Amino acid sequence: MNHRRLGRSGLHISEITFGNWLTHGELVGRETALACIRAALDAGITTFDTADVYALGAAEEVLGEALRPVRRSSVEIATKVCLPTGDGPNDRGLSRKHIMESCHASLRRLGTDYVDLYQAHRFDENTPLDETLIAFDDLVRQGKVLYLGVSEWTAKQIRAALDLTAGLGLRSRIVANQPQYNMLWRVIEPEVLPLCRDEGIGQVVFQPLAQGVLTGKYRPGQPPPEGSRAVGGGRAPQFIQRVLGEELLGRVQRLRPLADAAGVSMAQLAVAWTLQQEGVSSAIIGATRPEQVTENAGAAGVHLPADVLAQIDEVLGELVDRDASKTAQMMAVKDAWSRGR
Repeated sequence: MNHRRLGRSGLHISEITFGNWLTHGELVGRETALACIRAALDAGITTFDTADVYALGAAEEVLGEALRPVRRSSVEIATKVCLPTGDGPNDRGLSRKHIMESCHASLRRLGTDYVDLYQAHRFDENTPLDETLIAFDDLVRQGKVLYLGVSEWTAKQIRAALDLTAGLGLRSRIVANQPQYNMLWRVIEPEVLPLCRDEGIGQVVFQPLAQGVLTGKYRPGQPPPEGSRAVGGGRAPQFIQRVLGEELLGRVQRLRPLADAAGVSMAQLAVAWTLQQEGVSSAIIGATRPEQVTENAGAAGVHLPADVLAQIDEVLGELVDRDASKTAQMMAVKDAWSRGR
């Protein structure tokens, strides 16, 4: 497993990050979840991403349990705050109250004294940005958080945070951004990526497999395979339905010869593609079975030649979405992506 610097910070993270959105505490049982995390460790993955809202804390608990036997300094743990974790008016957002309370709760569930990366899960229009940034900075000063990041923020929002951080004289600034990014969804390329490259902010991208569609297991004209997320429980099916259009599935199948020629699986092709994009520090993979972790982790260190990258663009063509106005709108996919199209 290769490691990369997170932007221009001094933190090194594994090229592949293991994440447990929609899986641990929701889609798979405890023993399977623990087995997936053990498989990640066996593959050399040292970076693990979760959030307080995933399965309302259960995902953090499972991750904490699995990592308990591991030397704390040998792994990097990332979690997030913002999305609703309860019914109360202060159980959401980026107010000082919610940030502080949520961080303490996450640390308790994870069984650790600190997290390596604490991320604002979304932008909060209802809280003054200076309140949010000062609260984050205080957590860093207290030693409970080592580095700060955001997820699904627009370039304008990131720029505002950087400027205000400098203006307030805060010690800690944003060093990580966690956007959705894959061969098909490239809306961060026009604005977010250039800003982050200039400011030394590394991308830790999620959904490199587009909810599993880029693995090629979903085929046009056929029902989703048994055991896949598309027919599973929890919230996974609602996310997958947006990428099951017949035209889209057909184009994905045309990527298979490219993967075969490169000597990689379809999943590895998709993950390796994200890792070759400038500014990407790591790609987050999820899994419902340990063998999926092992396969996807095999994308680390894979180099795709320039002609293969060009052929991928040619195959996917107009289905690729680069509309910068959709940044932070992960459900706003093209009509041609959706089932029934």
